Amino acid sequence: MAEGKTTAKVNADEGTLIETIRNLWPYIWPSNRTDLKVRVVLSFAALIIAKIVTVLVPYTYKWATDALTPGGMDQQTQTILMVSAPVMLVAAYGVGRILLNAFNQLRDAIFAKVSQHAVRTLAFKTFVHLHQLSLRFHLQRRTGGLSRVIERGVKGIETITRFTILGALPTAIEFAFVAAVIWWQFNWIYLVVVAVTLWLYVWYSVKVTNARITIRRRMNAADTEANTKAIDSLLNFETVKYFGNETMEAHRFDESMAIYEKAATETNTSLARLNNGQTIIFSVGMTICMAMSAQAVLNGTQTLGDFVLINSLLMQLAIPLNFIGMLYREIRQSIADIEQMFQLLDQPAEIVDSPNAVPLKVNGGTVTFDNVVFAYDPDRVILKGVSFEVPAGKTVAIVGPSGAGKSTMSRLLFRFYDVTSGRVMIDGQDVRDVTQQSLRTAIGMVPQDTVLFNDTIFYNIRYGRPDATEEEVYKAAEMAQIGHFIESLPQGYKAMVGERGLKLSGGEKQRVAIARTILKSPPILILDEATSALDTNTEREIQSALDRVSENRTTLVIAHRLSTVVNADEIIVLEKGQIAERGTHMALIAKGGLYATMWNRQREAAEAEDRLRAAREHDDLGIITRGARAEDLAISE
Repeated sequence: MAEGKTTAKVNADEGTLIETIRNLWPYIWPSNRTDLKVRVVLSFAALIIAKIVTVLVPYTYKWATDALTPGGMDQQTQTILMVSAPVMLVAAYGVGRILLNAFNQLRDAIFAKVSQHAVRTLAFKTFVHLHQLSLRFHLQRRTGGLSRVIERGVKGIETITRFTILGALPTAIEFAFVAAVIWWQFNWIYLVVVAVTLWLYVWYSVKVTNARITIRRRMNAADTEANTKAIDSLLNFETVKYFGNETMEAHRFDESMAIYEKAATETNTSLARLNNGQTIIFSVGMTICMAMSAQAVLNGTQTLGDFVLINSLLMQLAIPLNFIGMLYREIRQSIADIEQMFQLLDQPAEIVDSPNAVPLKVNGGTVTFDNVVFAYDPDRVILKGVSFEVPAGKTVAIVGPSGAGKSTMSRLLFRFYDVTSGRVMIDGQDVRDVTQQSLRTAIGMVPQDTVLFNDTIFYNIRYGRPDATEEEVYKAAEMAQIGHFIESLPQGYKAMVGERGLKLSGGEKQRVAIARTILKSPPILILDEATSALDTNTEREIQSALDRVSENRTTLVIAHRLSTVVNADEIIVLEKGQIAERGTHMALIAKGGLYATMWNRQREAAEAEDRLRAAREHDDLGIITRGARAEDLAISE
C-alpha cells in the first residue's frame, strides 16, 4: 500500500484548505500508480469539455429565440443560421444539455477510482499508525471515540478529494468562460454587476460557514462521546445487568445525544440562514442584469435572444455558484471532521526502532534485567534498580503484593515501554537495539485476562502463527488439553467465541491462549498471572498445560497464586519496586520472610476453601441420603 509523506497539522480554524490539498495530493496523484494519474488527466479533460458545452448551450437558446422572433435576428446571426431551422436549434439546445450532463458524469465516473484509492490509502495509513502508537497512548484513549474519529475522517477525505478536484477547479473555469462571454456579448457594466454579486455571495458564504465550524465541532464531540458511551456500555453488558444500571446507562447516553441534538439543530438552522442569504444575493444581481437587458431590448440595442442569453448564462452560473457555497461549506466541515484524524497521524510513536536496529538473534534465550529503573510518570517510580537473570531454558517466577511492579516487567520485555534507566537484554542484546517485530516474535505470552477475537476458535488459535497448517492447529489444541472440548462442539473449530471470547468459560479461554502460544512456539515465554482468575480445580488443570508449554523454554512467570510457582528454578519477591527476597521455594519458606508470610496466608485461605467445599458436599450428600430414606419409608408404609 503506497503511503504519502507525513501529514502536517490540520485545523479548520486556520483556513488550511490549500494545506489540506497539499497533504492529500500524494494520494490523489500517487507516484507509483500511472493508471490513477491517467484517470486524473482524463477527468480534467472531461470537465474542460463539459464547461465549454456549458457556455455554448445558452447560445443555442438565444439563436432559437431570435429565429422564432420576427425580425429578431441581426445580420451576423442571420448568416450563422442561414441554413438552420429553429427546430434544429431547439434540438441543438437539447443535445447540448445532454452532452453537458454526459461529460460531467463521465468525469465523476473516471475520477471515482482515484478518490476511493485516496480514501483507502489514508484509512490504511491511519490504521497502521494506530498500531504503531504506544500502549500508553491507547490506555489513555477510548476505542469507541477512536473508531468514530476514523469514520468521520474517512468520509471527510472522500468529500475533499471529490469536491476540490471535481468542484473547485471546474467552477473557476466556468466563471472565467462566463465572464469572457458577458464582456464580449454585452458590456463591462454587466460584468461589474456579476462580479459584485459573486463577491457578496462568496463573502457571505465564507462568513456564515466559518461561524458554523464551531457548532460542527461541538456536534462531533457529542457524537464521539455518545458513541464511546454506547460501545463501552455494550461491551460491559453483563456488568450493567449485574447492578441493574440500564436506566443510568441510558441516561448517560441520552445526555450526550441531547448535546448532539442541540448542535445538530443549530447546524440545520444556520444552513437555512446560509441558503436564504445566498438566494437573496444572487436573485438581486440577476434581477439587475435582466432589468438592464430588458431596457436594452426596448431601446432596440439588444434582441430578445440577448435577453434570453443573459438569463440563461446567469441561471447556468447559479448552478456552480450554489455549488461554490456548498463546496466551501462541505470542505470546511470536512476539514473539521478530519482534523482529529490528521492529529492521530501526527501523533508520534513513543516506541520506535532505532536507525541501527537489527533482528534479534536468540541463542538459548537468556533474559537479563540489569539495574532497571522505570516510571510511568516521573513522580511515581515503579521499578527501582531491579537486576536478575532468567537463564536459558530455566523458569524464574516474579511474585509480590499488588502494585509491586510485576506486570510492568513483561511490558518492558515486550518493549511496550522503554526503561527509564538500566537495560533489558535477551542473550546480551539490549531490546532497544533490535527490531520490535523480531523481539515480539521471540516471546510468547499467556496473560491473566485472555481477550479473544470475535471469530472462530480455529482463527483464534491460528493467530499465534497465521501460516500454520490445520494439523498444526489441531496438535496445539491437543497439547493445551482443549482439543476434546472443541471437537465436542456442534461446529467444532468453526464455533464462534463471541465478543472478547465471552461464549467460552475462563478456563476454556485460557486453554485457547495456551494453544495459541504453543503454535507460536517462541523460545521465551511469559506467564502473566495466567491462572489467578480461575478456580482451584481449573487452575490445576491449566497448570499442567502450562508446565508442558514451558518445557525447554526460558520462562518468566508473574504470579499471584504461589502454588503455581513452587517448582520454579528461582523465585523473586518484589516489594515496592525492589527485590526483597530471592531463592527457591523451600529456601524462601525456610527464611521465614515476606514470601513465607504470603505462602502461609494463601495456604490458610486454600484450606478454608477446601473445608467449605467439603462441608457443602457433605450437606448435599446428607440431603440426598435423607431423601432416599424418606422415599424408602414411604414405600414400606
